[in-house]
Amino acid sequence: AEAIRRALQRIAHEIIEGNPQLSKVVLAGIPSRGVEIAQRIAAFIHRIENIDIETGVIDVAMHRDDVGTRPELPVVRASKLPLPLEERTVIIVDDVLYTGRTARAAMDAINSFGRPARIQLAALVDRGHRELPIRPDYVGKNLPTSAAEKVRVRIGSAKEPDGVWVERT
Repeated sequence: AEAIRRALQRIAHEIIEGNPQLSKVVLAGIPSRGVEIAQRIAAFIHRIENIDIETGVIDVAMHRDDVGTRPELPVVRASKLPLPLEERTVIIVDDVLYTGRTARAAMDAINSFGRPARIQLAALVDRGHRELPIRPDYVGKNLPTSAAEKVRVRIGSAKEPDGVWVERT
C-alpha cells in the first residue's frame, strides 16, 4: 500500500513538472481501477499545488479492436469527461499498461468527444509486451513479466490494502 501511495505521488509530481498549465489538465481514468487512480493523483496534485484537477471517466468498450472477436459482449459504461477538451491536456490513467490496445482505444474514445491539445498516458504498472507503438508518459512501476503471467491490482478496497501482485496463468 505504501509503495502504491509513493508511486502515485511521484506520478503527480511528474505531471506537475510536465504541465505548466495545470488548470488545463484533465485526468481521464479507464474503469474501474484507472478511475480511482486518477482521483488519487488529482488529490496529490491538490495537496502539492492547491489546484483542483478535473477528473473524468473514459469508457473504451466500444472502441476496442477486439469487440467482434470476443465471445462475450462488452460491458459499456458511460464516459464522463469535462468538456470542451479543445486546448486541454487529457491524461489517460490506467492501472496496468500491457499491449497498448486499451490505451489506443482510450485515445479513440477521447477523440470522439473533441480534439485535445495533447493526450498523455499514465499507468500505475507497465508490464511490457507492447503490440502497438505506445509509450507511457508517467509510470509508477515497471514490472517485467512473461506473457504467461497476469498483473493484478487492488485499489480502493475498504477491507483490504492496496496491492499489486503477479499471478501465473
